[in-house]
Amino acid sequence: MPAEWIWRNGDFVRWAEATVHVSAHAIHYGSSVFEGIRAYATPQGPAVFRLQPHTRRLLNGAKVLKIDVPFTEDQLNTAIIETIARNQHQACYIRPIVFRGEGALGLEGRSVQGRAGTKTEVVVFTMEWGKYLGEDEIENGADVMISSWRRMAPDTHPALVKAGGNYINSQLVSMEAHDYGFAEGIALDVNGTVSEGAGENIFVIMDGKAYTPGSWSSILLGITRDTVLTLLKDLQVEVVYQPISREMLYMADEIFLTGTAAEITPVRSVDRIQIGAGKRGPLTRQLQDEFFAITGGQKPDRHGWLTQVR
Repeated sequence: MPAEWIWRNGDFVRWAEATVHVSAHAIHYGSSVFEGIRAYATPQGPAVFRLQPHTRRLLNGAKVLKIDVPFTEDQLNTAIIETIARNQHQACYIRPIVFRGEGALGLEGRSVQGRAGTKTEVVVFTMEWGKYLGEDEIENGADVMISSWRRMAPDTHPALVKAGGNYINSQLVSMEAHDYGFAEGIALDVNGTVSEGAGENIFVIMDGKAYTPGSWSSILLGITRDTVLTLLKDLQVEVVYQPISREMLYMADEIFLTGTAAEITPVRSVDRIQIGAGKRGPLTRQLQDEFFAITGGQKPDRHGWLTQVR
């Protein structure tokens, strides 16, 4: 369910009033950067998970796309906290977005060579959202396929930026998977090695080691990915960053996907080939238990990941 209030350019407006003109630059050219963040219910009240890394990545993305943002990181953090509080969420999904609004319809959208630019819009909205790939999948695993759509080459789109335009590729990967009856699609990179899911990073467990692609495979450096890397270190599991071949997925003991929406979701099959025992593996379960215990306030926030909403 959507919330009642949305923060927009420093003020609160009601959901139905947060409209965008049809000439907005982002609608035509995908000129936006956004984040997906979760707030979890804890015994002390709602808490935002890894707030600062998300807003920092948002502003870095705007910098790469040369979108001027009239708010600081601290102001955005405050706006997010206030939006959650005003909407009285106990747990929610949070979407901050920066985009080029109405104004000049030229390709760049910024003031250049005497031409007027567009207005920068900064919005935060919240909503209730359950398990992205499904309640059953979070426990029993998702069936995924290798997509025919490749991730962009490193010198074409800025993969490290969570830009709206990049997600046309993700839409195609996800729609193809759903059309063939799978929960999600996995994209290969320009070299034919594993990149990531449509909206998730990927981890492959083999012989007690965790393998994951690096930034060279046109992945988004996910914040949940970074969280899992920290938890793996806590568990003294060796992490190997290397190109991952398609067939390596089929031979894996366990595979799981990570992301703000997907959290930590196990994979039980790839291209209808069973992975391991065909269900959530023991390391995946251990990571899930630790992740949800910390985000839910049942275990100490030893890494300082939670920001309480007062």
